[in-house]
Amino acid sequence: MISIQNRITAFAKLGDFLSQFSVDNVTKKDNIEHNEIFFDGFVHQIKVAQENNSWFTKDNILFTLNNWSKSLNKKNLTNFTESITLKNESPKNVAIIMAGNIPLVGFHDFLSVLISGHSVLVKQSSNDKHLLPFLTKYLEYVEEGFKGKILFTEEKLDNFDAVIATGSSNTARYFEYYFKNKPNIIRKSRNSVAVITGKETDEDFAKLSDDVFQYFGLGCRSVSKLYVPKGFNFDAFFNGMYSKKDFINNAKYANNYDYNKAVYLMSEFDLLENGFLMIKEDESYSSPIATIFYEYYDNEADLKIKLHQDKEKIQCIVAKDFLETEVAFGQTQNPQLTDYADGVNTLEFLSNI
Repeated sequence: MISIQNRITAFAKLGDFLSQFSVDNVTKKDNIEHNEIFFDGFVHQIKVAQENNSWFTKDNILFTLNNWSKSLNKKNLTNFTESITLKNESPKNVAIIMAGNIPLVGFHDFLSVLISGHSVLVKQSSNDKHLLPFLTKYLEYVEEGFKGKILFTEEKLDNFDAVIATGSSNTARYFEYYFKNKPNIIRKSRNSVAVITGKETDEDFAKLSDDVFQYFGLGCRSVSKLYVPKGFNFDAFFNGMYSKKDFINNAKYANNYDYNKAVYLMSEFDLLENGFLMIKEDESYSSPIATIFYEYYDNEADLKIKLHQDKEKIQCIVAKDFLETEVAFGQTQNPQLTDYADGVNTLEFLSNI
C-alpha cells in the first residue's frame, strides 16, 4: 500500500504539471518531472477534448486545469487528508460513474478514492473521456505504486466494493436501485442560486457573471436562479452581465439562445433579455442554457426557510451577508478541496467502507 505521504507527493507533482496550463498562457517549464514525455501529449489531449465536445472550449478546459493546479499542493492535500483514518488496512475497489457536463467534473472523486488508499474503477462520460486517462498516466509515472490501482472501463461495472455515481435525477433512481446492496454515494441534479438583497455593488454583479456564465452555466455550481426583492430593477444585473456579451459568438450557445427565445416568445412568456441572456420569472431551479430564472421574495426570513427546505436541490447559495454558508459573488467555480459536492464528505465515506 502506498503511504499517505507518497500519495500526497504524487498528486502535488500532478499539480505542478498542471501549473503550466492557464487561461492566460500555456508555457512549458523546465523543472517539471517527466515533462519531456507528457507536455506535448497533454496539449494534444486538450485539443482532442475540444473537438469531442464543443462545450469544452479551450478557455473552459484551461480554467479547470488552473484551478486544480492551485488545489493540488502539499499543504492543501495534507489539510484535506487529515481526517482520513482507514479502519481497514485492506484497500477496497471503488467504482466511480462520472458525469460529463464540465471538464474533469469527476476528478474530486478520483482524487478522494486514490488518496484514501483505495483502488478506483472509472466509468467516464462519453462527453469527457480524454483528459483524465492521460493525467492518470502521469500519476503512474511519478508514483509507480498507482499502477494497477486505476482502471477505466466502458463495460458494465463489475468487481467493486463501493460506488460513487453522479447523474441526473432520473438516472439517480436507477443508480439507487442498481447499487442498493453496495455502500454508495448517489448524486442527483442540483443547481445554484443567487440571493439579491439590495446590498450588492456593481462589482458584485460583475463577479456574478462568472457564476452565471462559466462553463456556459452547465455546472451544478453555476447560478441558474435569482431571488430578488419585490420591485427589483434588473438594470444593475444586466450591466454586470455585459462583460460576457461575446458568449453569443459561440455557435452552440447562440443556437440554444435562439431556440429558447423562440419557445418563450411562441408561448407568450414575459421575458427580459439583452441579446445574449434571457431572464424569466419561474419557480424552477434548473434553467435552460442562456436563461436565468428569477423569483421575487417578500422577506428574508421566509426565503431562508424556503432555501433550507429545498436544500437537496441546491448546490451553492451566492449572497452577501445573508447566510453563514453563502458563497461570495464570483466564487462558485473556485471550490476548495473540502467543498464536497452535495455536502457529502467523500473522505469520511471512503474511510468507513
